[in-house]
Amino acid sequence: MAEVGVTTTPGGAAYPVTVHTLELQVRTGDVERVVDLTGRCAEFLRGAGARDGLLNVFVPHATAGVAVLETGAGSDDDLLAALAELLPRGGPGGSGWRHRHGTPGHGRDHVLPALVPPATTLPVVGGQLALGTWQSVCLVDTNVDNAVRTVRLSYLAG
Repeated sequence: MAEVGVTTTPGGAAYPVTVHTLELQVRTGDVERVVDLTGRCAEFLRGAGARDGLLNVFVPHATAGVAVLETGAGSDDDLLAALAELLPRGGPGGSGWRHRHGTPGHGRDHVLPALVPPATTLPVVGGQLALGTWQSVCLVDTNVDNAVRTVRLSYLAG
């Protein structure tokens, strides 16, 4: 889907702005997980005819986030382990979470976006994500109550 708008420079000259947007449905199931989205991002950029610009990856959920990290070598599991230590299911100091609906410990999932933000913006150069050698774009989902997540990809041509 392409959206075309008009923006102006400080001098008042108008120029067209094109934003391509796609919503993905990602099945995360009923376990905490880190899902590598890099391939889906690359496919989206190819379909959008991307050259140079910016890719925004956003999860419109109060209990999920987006991270750029190495996957496949254990870093994704290390992230989940670190989050379990920082945000224990039993609450800070075992005192429980004030936010109590959902499965036990679900309040921690609502704190997650403060540590793993729900969006990131990445440079696109020559139609490719300008990531480092070992970097991947990942959905981080610790909420076992929601089996399917929406991820919104938006490409702004530069």
